[in-house]
Amino acid sequence: FPKRCGLPTTPGLSAGNEKRKQCRHPGALRRRFRESTNRVHPHVRNIELKARLTDLESAREIAARLATKRLGVEHQIDTYFAAPHGRLKLRQINGLTNTLIAYSRADDAAAKPSDYHLVHVAHPETLKKALAAALGVIGVVDKRREIFLVDNVRIHLDDVAGLGEFLEFEAGVAPRLTASPGD
Repeated sequence: FPKRCGLPTTPGLSAGNEKRKQCRHPGALRRRFRESTNRVHPHVRNIELKARLTDLESAREIAARLATKRLGVEHQIDTYFAAPHGRLKLRQINGLTNTLIAYSRADDAAAKPSDYHLVHVAHPETLKKALAAALGVIGVVDKRREIFLVDNVRIHLDDVAGLGEFLEFEAGVAPRLTASPGD
């Protein structure tokens, strides 16, 4: 397709990005679409601790005092799918950001690791319909989330529709690349 788009065909020569972006050849359009919609973040791990709140306002005051930065408020809608392995949800934030999150985490009240992969999604409603048809939907969680940051720890204050108010700590850690005997 380089000739069709007026790009150099000689090995070693390259056209500027502007010329490539202007190309309307179907192959170039498909490649740009894949590059813009299929951004996959590598395996990530964090440690999470969740708890029900009895006094959201007090928790907010303490989080604000501890925080090095306030990251704002988000309206999140999480659609959970019946994944055969681990967990799978589509998170839609403020109607602007859409991320498919595949993760594994123990059902435990204590602090626990959560290993996950993120995929940014350009067409969330289409993906949601396809995943619902293939896997089934097991639930939808609609919440208002306030986010504070203390070093590498995110503090989430969640007001979840129909469930109540919750506090969550998420500490980002490097993923384990290898396991040692006895770990």
